[in-house]
Amino acid sequence: MKISRRRSVALLGIMALILASTLLFLYLKSNSNQTSTYTESRDLISRMKQLNAQWETEILKARIAINHNYDPLVTPLTEMTLLWERFDTMSSNHSRNTSPVWLTSHDAYLSAFEEKIRLVEQFKSHNAVLRNSLAFLPTAEDDIQEPLAQLQDGDKLQLQNIANDTYDLVLSTMEFAMVTSDDKAAEILVGLSKLKVNKLRLPEEFHSPLDVLNNHIELILREQPVVNRLLENIEAIPVAERLDGITDLLNNDQQRTDAVDQRYHFYMLVFSVLLVLLLVYLAIHLMRSFTVINRVNKALKTANDDLEKRVEERTRELKDTQSELLDTARQAGMAEIATNVLHNVGNVLNSVNISADLVSRKLRSSKAQGLGKAMQLINEHQGDLGAFLTQDAKGKLLPGYLNQLVDAIALEQQSMTDELAQLTKSVDHIKDIVATQQSYAGANSLMEPLHISELLEDALRMNSGALTRHHVTVVKEYNEVPQVMGDKHRLLLILINLISNAKYAMSDLSNRPRQMTLGVKIVEDSTLQISVKDDGEGIAPENMTRIFAHGFTTRKEGHGFGLHSCALAAIEMNGHLSAHSDGPGKGAQFTLQIPLKTVPEEA
Repeated sequence: MKISRRRSVALLGIMALILASTLLFLYLKSNSNQTSTYTESRDLISRMKQLNAQWETEILKARIAINHNYDPLVTPLTEMTLLWERFDTMSSNHSRNTSPVWLTSHDAYLSAFEEKIRLVEQFKSHNAVLRNSLAFLPTAEDDIQEPLAQLQDGDKLQLQNIANDTYDLVLSTMEFAMVTSDDKAAEILVGLSKLKVNKLRLPEEFHSPLDVLNNHIELILREQPVVNRLLENIEAIPVAERLDGITDLLNNDQQRTDAVDQRYHFYMLVFSVLLVLLLVYLAIHLMRSFTVINRVNKALKTANDDLEKRVEERTRELKDTQSELLDTARQAGMAEIATNVLHNVGNVLNSVNISADLVSRKLRSSKAQGLGKAMQLINEHQGDLGAFLTQDAKGKLLPGYLNQLVDAIALEQQSMTDELAQLTKSVDHIKDIVATQQSYAGANSLMEPLHISELLEDALRMNSGALTRHHVTVVKEYNEVPQVMGDKHRLLLILINLISNAKYAMSDLSNRPRQMTLGVKIVEDSTLQISVKDDGEGIAPENMTRIFAHGFTTRKEGHGFGLHSCALAAIEMNGHLSAHSDGPGKGAQFTLQIPLKTVPEEA
């Protein structure tokens, strides 16, 4: 029974699907948007007819215009071409583009349109020459009349006749341009003959203006009939008639399409009634199945409650895991801070070790040992010290030796004092590093007046031993920079790291001198820029985006904390640390940019 019921339901479903598919097919066939397409096509044809009329109007305007601007002749042509391309594209979507009648009408329009374009181009060429000569006629006449009026000698009556002949010739030419006739042409030819005779009666300086006038009049006499003939030919081209023929074809096609649509609408009505009856039957069948659906819903609700309990347990487990991850992340952050402290302290300890080593070596080789030897000689001759100092060869040298020894000991003392001062600076810097790292949780940085050049010198002194061992030459390009307000510790931390990295980058350089360039300048009056450039191993393009990442390094003994901590310090000063390299073996340049804050002047 159940199997039979399922088969009947399946059969009804298949029938409903077939009816729905048939209705969809009929709907698509009856709603092909051909009506709107025909309307739009006729609108395009109407606009092309308007543009064609405008085109002919502009041609007539150009025929009588003195200033010949041919842009209005180009604009309708361009717009008609674009409209025809749209119309042709729409027509290609329908079967009418393969009809012999349609192809004949289509080709007839294109042929007429192309012929009209060809004649208009000829008209523009001839009319431009004609308009130019007509515009020049008054000027050419003035070039003749004015000198004639200034002649003092000769027959005044003869000169007046020549001037009148010239004026009559120009006037006849202008009339010929307005109303072209054989009589006017003959009158102009007579005037040209008189002009040639008058030319022989006038002095040499009149010959050139008369020739110019003669050439322009002959050109007008030749070109005006050509322009008139081209206008007649343009008017005779049946572009508008061809467009009307296309419109008639569109109307006939639409009538046939409307008839087909009506037939499809009738079929849609019949199949719609069948589909409605089938859907009513299916609705009754679905209502009978409502009890089954309720039973299934209850089962689903029970399963959903069980699933929610499992989700709550899983959420609780995820919260516990998240808490553990937060503790782990906090410990990792503390480890990173400790690593930064050790790295920065390590950089300064290099300078401390160098200073301590220098003091130790100077103490071992101190000139003060010579003082003991001198005192031994004095103690050996306490009884005859005066005679020893004045008569004995060694005794005579002893006072001068003691004087030299005093100077040498003074120099040693000053040198060791400087090294101890540098050692004190390094120790203070270590204390600053530790104190600053402790205050990273939110304390503000300490701003103090700084001379950037002195800060760079301090950074160089802290790296001086390593720079000397590696034979690095330092080039200083310091521009004039006023005293600024800045975080001394963070700036010194960055400079020490950048100079140390530049030194390491040139450690394997053997084919050219090792040179480091330090630069300081002000950019755009608002930014302090400090750069450290080396001629070392350079940076590969794939490493440029990772150079400041935590733990990234290209040195075997490196740990990848230095540049990362420098980038963070630059950000904390509202600045930016960037790197640039042309590639491996071409060196690198690191640039620090921070906002410029000058020290306020005292009142």
